[in-house]
Amino acid sequence: MWRKKIAVAAAALALTTAVSGCSGSGGDGKDGKDANGLTSATIALSNQQNQSYLPLILAQRLGFFRKQGLDVKIDNLQSTSQVTDALLAGQVQGMIGFYDHNLDLQAKGKQTESVIQLLQAPGMVEMARTDESIASPADLRGKTVGVTGLGSSTSYLGDYLSLHDGIPLDQTHLVAVAAGPTFVAAFQHHRVDAGVTTEPTVSTLLQKHLAKITTDMRTLAGTKAALGGPYPGTCLTVQSSWAASHKDVVQKMVNALYASLQWIETHSATQVTEEVPADFYAGSGKQNYVQALANEMGMYDPTGQMPTDAPQTVLRVLSAIDPVVKGHSIDVSKTYTDAYVQQASQDAGHAAK
Repeated sequence: MWRKKIAVAAAALALTTAVSGCSGSGGDGKDGKDANGLTSATIALSNQQNQSYLPLILAQRLGFFRKQGLDVKIDNLQSTSQVTDALLAGQVQGMIGFYDHNLDLQAKGKQTESVIQLLQAPGMVEMARTDESIASPADLRGKTVGVTGLGSSTSYLGDYLSLHDGIPLDQTHLVAVAAGPTFVAAFQHHRVDAGVTTEPTVSTLLQKHLAKITTDMRTLAGTKAALGGPYPGTCLTVQSSWAASHKDVVQKMVNALYASLQWIETHSATQVTEEVPADFYAGSGKQNYVQALANEMGMYDPTGQMPTDAPQTVLRVLSAIDPVVKGHSIDVSKTYTDAYVQQASQDAGHAAK
């Protein structure tokens, strides 16, 4: 299959930036204490302005990590592969990304696990240029499809949607155009015919009349219609070996993220946006950002637990389109655990009494 990367304008930037202007720490994987007696840890992600990552951003900005005794730095890397490499190298202690990467990594002989599920739906949308006669993935034969990165979850689902609608994998062309302004520019300059992306990029394209929605996976119902079952999105992933010797740190991370999910559940899209860095909605405009968030608030998982039957759906999808997973025996029971989030829920219930 032909896969070509489009160079993105952000390529000249430094590999990492932190949400609060802090650089990553804890690169040796040890639980060092900072000057305030907090345990240092670093969590990596890419394209941090995606709304699917808000539980992490809010956990830091609202002080939920510090309340748990953690000094968490967020490293914003340029691609999913960089995030995964940083986790496997022990340069960061956790990564925020889609659950499906845990299955791909197990097939590669690496054991990682999701310890809290932040999204119960992908929050992704497949879109086509408004000047293209594309009404569904079935119309993508010979077309160029933009994704955030090759090997990313947007590429997994982009491939699967086409294959599910009868288009062989070698008859669509995926190109990496990142997210945000570079994704929008790819549509504007006709570098792609369609693409798979998330909010607020979706709403920006709609606002500029550059694209139309062909497949909407921002809700559970839309996801089941498109993929034939639940497909959980963003989660916190850690190396299983590191978690086994750092259970207390993992539990504190999960406690903070669970508190963030609960906070989102009890606040409106407008209230959530008030806590988001202004540069997150600079491209789309604050009101459009609020509306985009309101359209997909249901994608967040207030329980933090893995949805029933979701791992099997993910395995079915990856077995169809990921050559690394295809033909391999995957033990999905080792790719996630609900133990930490169940403890977090229990502790939160006791604290509320």
